Amino acid sequence: MSRRRRVIHRLVKAGAYAVLGSLPVAGVAYLVRSRWEPVLHFDEAMIRTATDFSRERPGLVRALLVWEEMLQPKWVYIAGTLVCIYVWKRLGLGPRALWAFLTMMVSWNLALDIKILVQRARPVVEDAITHAPGYSFPSGHAANSAAASMILVLLFWPRLSRRGRAAALSAAILVMVITAVDRVMLGVHYPSDVSAGLVFGVVLALASYAGYRDWGPWKIQQITKITPEA
Repeated sequence: MSRRRRVIHRLVKAGAYAVLGSLPVAGVAYLVRSRWEPVLHFDEAMIRTATDFSRERPGLVRALLVWEEMLQPKWVYIAGTLVCIYVWKRLGLGPRALWAFLTMMVSWNLALDIKILVQRARPVVEDAITHAPGYSFPSGHAANSAAASMILVLLFWPRLSRRGRAAALSAAILVMVITAVDRVMLGVHYPSDVSAGLVFGVVLALASYAGYRDWGPWKIQQITKITPEA
């Protein structure tokens, strides 16, 4: 298969991933916008239960607030940018680092665009634990933590052993889960917000990577010392 056909094949695959992966997010967004009662009732019930649980545990609230600040998108992407610079300068993988950086920036902006499109109000919680500005759907913390985690895992994927890949994926999933739980337990996002955010972030990273993998002239011998790129 020629290089041009390989690139087209990867772009088509990326587009298919993006379309299929966006369907759950679009479906939940539609239900939220149309105020479908089962979703609204579930969200409200979970928010009340979660915030009641948190409010009775001041130590837990402090930990949740620390995690909230650490996973602010601006800090996530500053850290991600520094990692990209390291990969570019020290590992010599410029195109790969550029892909990761651009995908992170796109994910950040798209998450904000979806918020503006859906315009869901934040949960209204009696005796609120904390407050957050802006719209609620999808959760920016969840979307950006998922996107950045997956992008950074994929950035190093060819350099990782099988055990390293399992560890990296486990760490990424743990960050996503903690972030999603954090947003609900603080009462600033509904479960549907964080669920859609996680799906959005993971799908965007995977779709972008599917379309990226045939970029530019690669020094294959430098990035496949441990295991071939997959």
